[in-house]
Amino acid sequence: MKLKKLVAMGAACGIAIAGFSIATSASAEPVSNSYALVGSDTLQDSVNAITNGTKLTGTLVRVTSNNKTLGNFDAFGSTAIQTKQGGAFFGRPAGSGAGVNALRASITGNTYSGNPAVPARQILGQVDIARSSGGPGKNADGNGLLAYVPYARDAVGFAYKSSDAAWASLTPAQLKSIYECTTTTVGSTPVKPRLPQNGSGTRTFFLGAIGNPTLGSCVTDANGTTPENDASVLGTNDLIPFSAASWIAQANGATGVDTTANSGASFGSAVSGQVAFTGTAPSLVPNADYYKDATFGRDTYLVVEYARIVSSDAKYDAGLANLVNPTVTNSLTSFGSLSSSVGAVKKKFGFLAPSTTSIQRAFAAL
Repeated sequence: MKLKKLVAMGAACGIAIAGFSIATSASAEPVSNSYALVGSDTLQDSVNAITNGTKLTGTLVRVTSNNKTLGNFDAFGSTAIQTKQGGAFFGRPAGSGAGVNALRASITGNTYSGNPAVPARQILGQVDIARSSGGPGKNADGNGLLAYVPYARDAVGFAYKSSDAAWASLTPAQLKSIYECTTTTVGSTPVKPRLPQNGSGTRTFFLGAIGNPTLGSCVTDANGTTPENDASVLGTNDLIPFSAASWIAQANGATGVDTTANSGASFGSAVSGQVAFTGTAPSLVPNADYYKDATFGRDTYLVVEYARIVSSDAKYDAGLANLVNPTVTNSLTSFGSLSSSVGAVKKKFGFLAPSTTSIQRAFAAL
């Protein structure tokens, strides 16, 4: 949605920091010639940067696999995408939940709809990695077919459009009451709660963090079609869940498109006594204490088929396993500190290192 796509001229060997030139692309998303990623809007821009190539840290950083490029498909754009050469066109997975569902269908051979404007398709083998801004939750299963591999640490607050100082920090109880429509003003100002699209990991996480409210009739777009992490959708006195990392990345100019600038919106804290970031744009820095909060801090994930990353399994895929192995230098899930590292790029996008590198498993049946 936000990061301007880049096309590399040349190739690197294995998982590498490529040393070739890059140019902006005026065309649609490329069809992958190796692995395809879909899902979370919150993660898409940082993954775009490290798969397409970026010099945000002063050194060109790009992750490839076995001399082949990766295809990272945004959560929003055309209604249908084609991820592999000769593969089916199918509904674009708009968000974490949709991305994981597409991965499940790619594994099981079940049909996937994704977008009501696109007929359901059989997409076996068309998705390799799902970006997810949340863990497996109720789908957790110690023997599950999916592996959730930690990608980076994010935190969630809310974006709002009001000049009332009382909006800057709200407790979970206040937010729950707002979304249940029993609280209709904050300070002296009417409040209009909104939600991002169904399938949004940020939406699911935020509602869980504030106590799973029964949504009231005052909630705009409770059925979910509003893009997440887009401050430009806010009207006067609106409030909506928002990723801290996404806000930082946009405000710092990492994404190429900034919906926070000139929108009149501000970022609100849901953690008592804490702000989500410090500094001023374009030099915002995550506040580690906010990100560490047990309720509003969250690890984000790349999700793959578990069997494909287990060396003893017949389905083992060394290329995919290396891509999501945090101990492999400059893999998608690594978090090094050098300016030439994937971790340094993730920090530019407002992320911190995940709280753990432990894999969680989940079932894969649709």
